[in-house]
Amino acid sequence: MDISFIVVNWNTKDYLSKCLKSIYDNIGNINAEIILVDNGSTDGSDKLAIEQFQSIKLINNKNNLGFAKATNIGIVESKGRYICIINSDVVVLEGCIRRLLKYMENNRNIGIIGPKVLNPDMTLQFTCKEFPNLWNTFCRAVALDKLFPKSKVFGSFFMTYFNYNYIKKVDVLTGCFWMVRKRSIVDVGLLDERFFIYAEDKDWCKRFKDKNWDVIYFPEAKIIHFGGSSSSKAPERFYIEMYKANIKYWQKHYSCISNIFYKLITYCHHLARIIIIILGYPYFKTNDNSIMKLKNNIALIKYMSSHIR
Repeated sequence: MDISFIVVNWNTKDYLSKCLKSIYDNIGNINAEIILVDNGSTDGSDKLAIEQFQSIKLINNKNNLGFAKATNIGIVESKGRYICIINSDVVVLEGCIRRLLKYMENNRNIGIIGPKVLNPDMTLQFTCKEFPNLWNTFCRAVALDKLFPKSKVFGSFFMTYFNYNYIKKVDVLTGCFWMVRKRSIVDVGLLDERFFIYAEDKDWCKRFKDKNWDVIYFPEAKIIHFGGSSSSKAPERFYIEMYKANIKYWQKHYSCISNIFYKLITYCHHLARIIIIILGYPYFKTNDNSIMKLKNNIALIKYMSSHIR
């Protein structure tokens, strides 16, 4: 088996069918299997997938086990030399799989590779990052990366200085689409299931780098990522989950002092955002996105105030 495709689904009926069709359209003569791991969906998306794609292997979880654990279930069941982990709200564009596979075959030290990721309007998504530290977290919090996007000093959090048209060894690839060498997973280990959702991508990439496996951004392959297919159903809950995941990452990889400063930067950042949105509200009354951001930030401040220590 060349590739095992693993798609984790939780109530993404509007996207899942397009995702699976795009995978099938790109397989060609590659010996592959598609494993759909459903996290207790209630919208019928898992049944629709089986009806449309009879050869798919469906694993039904009774509850939402989170992204990392569900993906691990798929990896354990997989038979491919390569594992392709794809979000259910992704559409794979022509030639993507073949080009990634060829590059992996020719470069044996690559553990993880990811394509250029595009928004639905075909603009670029920033999916490469440097590992987080107090400095780039601070620069992101006070928007120095937006003021000086071409600066490596201020823009390292999202690598805003990086030209996404070039193949590059990076620290972190956002986990909406990965092709991973199965042999490297045996060396590094599965995803850390303490991360329910979010931060598992930078944690896994760090562990790959620590084991001297390359993490490669490969723009000659392309996908479209719609984003927010699951989190949009409960934005405040998932916003807090993102913070909780980041805290777990910092606790795992950094000192106690660094954790304290990370929480302080995060708290001040979101408090400032609340103040800015409220002051600007008279000028953005019809901006639903601003209202959603305000609610998310208030929810996080409340959570941090009751749990921070």
